[in-house]
Amino acid sequence: MSDKNYSRRKFLKTVGSATAALPFLSAPTSFEKKVERDEEMDQHNVIFILSDDHRWDFMSHMNTPNFLETPNMDRMIEGGVHLENAYVTTSLCSPSRASILTGLYTHNHGVADNQTLVPEELTFFPEMLREAGYETAFVGKWHMGHSSAEPRRGFDHWVSFRGQGTYFNPTLNVNGEQVRRKGYITDILTDYALEWLNRDHDKPFFLFLSHKAVHAGFRPAPRHKGKYSDVRLDLPPTYADTEENYRGKPEWVKRQRNSFHGVDYTFHGNQSFEEVYRGYCESLLALDEGIGEVLDWVDASDDADQTLTMYMGDNGFCLGEHGLIDKRHMYEPSIRVPLIAYGPGIIEKGVKVDEMVQNIDLTPTILEAAGLKAPEEMDGRSFFPLLQGDSTGDWRKEIFYEYFWEYAFPHTPTVFGVKTQKYKYMYYHGIWDINELYDMENDPHEQFNLIDHPEMTKLKRDLRERVFDWLERTGGMQIPLRPPGNWRADRYLLD
Repeated sequence: MSDKNYSRRKFLKTVGSATAALPFLSAPTSFEKKVERDEEMDQHNVIFILSDDHRWDFMSHMNTPNFLETPNMDRMIEGGVHLENAYVTTSLCSPSRASILTGLYTHNHGVADNQTLVPEELTFFPEMLREAGYETAFVGKWHMGHSSAEPRRGFDHWVSFRGQGTYFNPTLNVNGEQVRRKGYITDILTDYALEWLNRDHDKPFFLFLSHKAVHAGFRPAPRHKGKYSDVRLDLPPTYADTEENYRGKPEWVKRQRNSFHGVDYTFHGNQSFEEVYRGYCESLLALDEGIGEVLDWVDASDDADQTLTMYMGDNGFCLGEHGLIDKRHMYEPSIRVPLIAYGPGIIEKGVKVDEMVQNIDLTPTILEAAGLKAPEEMDGRSFFPLLQGDSTGDWRKEIFYEYFWEYAFPHTPTVFGVKTQKYKYMYYHGIWDINELYDMENDPHEQFNLIDHPEMTKLKRDLRERVFDWLERTGGMQIPLRPPGNWRADRYLLD
């Protein structure tokens, strides 16, 4: 790297903080809605199921925790492809959902937090599917841009609710009509999805089923409440509030323990950590049952061999690791998510994929499954060939991460980072604190920060260069800031 380029990056980093009146220094990336058809590819039906805050390892297939039962997620894994190393590029609801729908990093789509308005110039991939002749439907939690529930572009059929919604007796927007429903939200959304699937479809179809579960505050279905009340909880090895456990950790991590997103405060302090943990697990059970109902429909369908079903979490969630109960940060439980694909007749069966994939890869993957070629400007890459057993070895060897500090949740600083197959590096912007470096092969729980070890000096410099090379290469050398103005803290309490 030349000194000229390095100086330019240092300059751009400093001017980023001087532009607080602007949300972004550059316009979000946009695409043509009409994309090129690959005539050699079939136009498969696609069902994409998204959950909220479901971390990668909380499935009975993973035996974490050892009492949790998710037979239908296991069924997907056994009958399909388990992408074991799936990550998000920003571990927060709205930015992650925008990345899923656009194939772009947060610094390119512009949805930097849960309150940022979605830029009008963004193109969502369902718009491309409609242009290619697909029938499209959205059922569930939108939670991107603002709290209203009205239909969004790209969907023929629409069922949603305001903001986070409620676990019980929700008011829904059904194709523009306000409808009050009694019952449990996960069951209600599953019913709406099945109702739409059971219609006659004379076109290939795409269904986006987006669950509220398992977002805090965790409220399981009545049939599951208390199921795990007596189980023994195995706390993570980094849970303890000890000097040894926090040795080498940034100061912000230590202080967050007794904050809104820490185990010693647990949101508003009206639940113990143990209640939060059990509520999280019990809230997963109806979600798993809903997945099972969708799989039953697929297996009984005349188009079973032409339907690809995928399940994913929008981001992970720490449950006691490093004293945290949140996402946002770059620790493994926060950024790593479940990702499973099921498609009899389309993809492999009972296969594990080790390659690192990210949420930016969903758009190009679904487009390829629909026989379409993704625009070259997308940051993501289709992993559809991996689902079909085509592992050429030409896949990414590292993933990048970004999270931007939020005014109403100042506990977690802006972080940029890179994860290779062996190491993870986290660079914190705008605070006087230490960065983090972990040997993920020998320290999977991220207990021993190697950032100050002399033998790691060359490595940490190299990883830092990779981070800023990535930001410069992809147009990310700006810090997105919310303009000063009117805001209300209570809008953020259900982050």
